[in-house]
Amino acid sequence: MEPTVVGLVLMAAVMHAGWNTLVKVGGEPAIRLAITNGFSALVVLPLVFFLELPAPESWPYLLTSLGVHIFYYSFLSLSYRTADLSLIYPIARGAAPPFVAIGAFLLAGETLTFLGVVSIGIISMAICMLALHPSILRTSGKAVVCAFVTALSIATYTVVDGTGARLSGNALSYVSWLFVIDGVGFMAVIFILKQGALKTQLVENWKQGLMSGVLHVGSYGLVVWAMVITPMTYVSALRETSVIIAALIGTKLLNEPFGARRIVSACLIVIGIVLLQKSGMS
Repeated sequence: MEPTVVGLVLMAAVMHAGWNTLVKVGGEPAIRLAITNGFSALVVLPLVFFLELPAPESWPYLLTSLGVHIFYYSFLSLSYRTADLSLIYPIARGAAPPFVAIGAFLLAGETLTFLGVVSIGIISMAICMLALHPSILRTSGKAVVCAFVTALSIATYTVVDGTGARLSGNALSYVSWLFVIDGVGFMAVIFILKQGALKTQLVENWKQGLMSGVLHVGSYGLVVWAMVITPMTYVSALRETSVIIAALIGTKLLNEPFGARRIVSACLIVIGIVLLQKSGMS
């Protein structure tokens, strides 16, 4: 992978961890996500008036992505009600890159080098290690299933958006329209289901919502751009290192312990990133 792409995707991982932390801090997750997405739509809305429309071939992917994202947000909120964030999040993010590899192979014909497979395996294993805790033995099978379904939805929208952006002729236009329809769509769903709570949270936490919206745009915008010029699986694996970054943020801001597991996991992720940077596309 090109060092510039690696650096920008890691920057996207930092922003991803940032907006997820803002969503995590208090309030109903679904409502927080809706507010974040609503502000994301507002941030990119001016762009859609100045950029050319994405190519017609990409619109089925845009609409499919909308449906998958709404499912993902809804299911992620359900997952957080069945188990702790520390269990659901690492499994969901760590299991996503292998699913992306399968989807990218089937839909886009992407194949990976042996070193690429090894590096992605190390990164995914290291991320999933964060969920290895005695509490997992007391967790219901339902929660673990929820985590893997969430991972599958992450992989699905990743492959859909990577393919759609490549067909769009303009990745910036594609991602701008994606944020607009995604933000309006999910905000509409939450408005219908939880109108009163949404209004209250919006008034009380609009500053956090705006900040998380900006970070959301930056994080996923860079990822979609990177997937246009780089194998989707490589980008996905790098992006999911946000789990370690989120753990570091939690340690500094939320007084959560970092612990030996997180240290080992972080070291393995660094090794995986170095190998990934050295690997190429076959």
